[in-house]
Amino acid sequence: MTTKNWKIKAEIILFTLIRMVLSINTRMVYPFLPVFARGMSVDPAALVMALSVRAFLGVLGPFFASIADTHDRKTGILLGMGLFTVGSGMLGIWPTFWSFILGTSLALLGTGVFIPSVNAYLADRIPYEKRGRVIAILELNWALSFIIGIPIVQFLIENYNWVAPFFVFTAIGILCLIVFFVILPAQRVSKTDENKIVKNLVRIARSWPAVAGLLVGILISGANETVNLIFGLWIEDQFGINFAALTAASVVIGFSELGGGVITSLFLDTIGKRRMIWFSIGVNTLAAVLLPLMQGNLSWAMAGLGLFFISFEISLVSSLTLMSEVVPEARATMIAATLGGFSLGRLLGSLIAPGLFAISFWAVCLAAAFLNLCAAGFLSQVRVEPPSPAMTA
Repeated sequence: MTTKNWKIKAEIILFTLIRMVLSINTRMVYPFLPVFARGMSVDPAALVMALSVRAFLGVLGPFFASIADTHDRKTGILLGMGLFTVGSGMLGIWPTFWSFILGTSLALLGTGVFIPSVNAYLADRIPYEKRGRVIAILELNWALSFIIGIPIVQFLIENYNWVAPFFVFTAIGILCLIVFFVILPAQRVSKTDENKIVKNLVRIARSWPAVAGLLVGILISGANETVNLIFGLWIEDQFGINFAALTAASVVIGFSELGGGVITSLFLDTIGKRRMIWFSIGVNTLAAVLLPLMQGNLSWAMAGLGLFFISFEISLVSSLTLMSEVVPEARATMIAATLGGFSLGRLLGSLIAPGLFAISFWAVCLAAAFLNLCAAGFLSQVRVEPPSPAMTA
């Protein structure tokens, strides 16, 4: 038992670090959007549209991640890491605007396959009552990607060029493929009608609690992306700060998200998943409304962004934990669908954010608050489904 617990803890640490790398790849575009745009000699607005394409392809994650239900978790993990590696390598070798669209999209799609496969792998081994803390620990990668990753990306760009980070991602991806192939156990799933991809997706589509949960994810992610996509441009416009200051702002946000992850890991299983989501949505809505009032002071603006991101982190982790038990017979597919919903929300945010920002930053923040309120309405419809006897046997 002790050996088994040690192995699970070691796997949690490993998966958290690898997910941090994947998150750096996903998130570095936001604070450095003007830098990447200049590197490719395109307008920032064109890059925003490229991120919309990336978000759309992220929605396809459930179709690929279902392989973790229909084959085994190891296959899903390897597929996700493989897509991430190919996407990063493509952009490193062929650094153009069009390869940026395709490469970052493949990398995000790989992330969308890797995360639910890992979560399902661990959920198979950890009971629901203790799962909140584990998922919260895994989600610390999101905050660490800003705290640790963004300064590293800044160093690579300043000392080499904007393409350098993608070579690093490719090398890490190849190493991870080798390690996971060697250390992860293969537990092939029997080929039955009950675990086919279409069957799993139909099972989710016919479950109103599952659909309601997906809508919650879409809406809270859309609210976050609406602000997330704009904050770099907003800070630059309002305060005229430079590249290094954008990095500092990203680190501040990262520490805020780290605080959210720690709070979630400590209290999620005690307070309850649903109550934690209610609370975090309320705080996130309040932060969105207060942000425009803080635009005259950089310190207050950083504090407002910190509150906005810390509350989103709590709602994100809580939602993932809750959704892992809504349709337990198709857990990997359900988690992948939830992540696909997050991608759809990012797509929604990326489509509406530029137009709203052209009106005013107030319009951006009020739209985020409205999406949060809609999410709160659907949250009341989400119900956890007890696993079938076959799964608990």
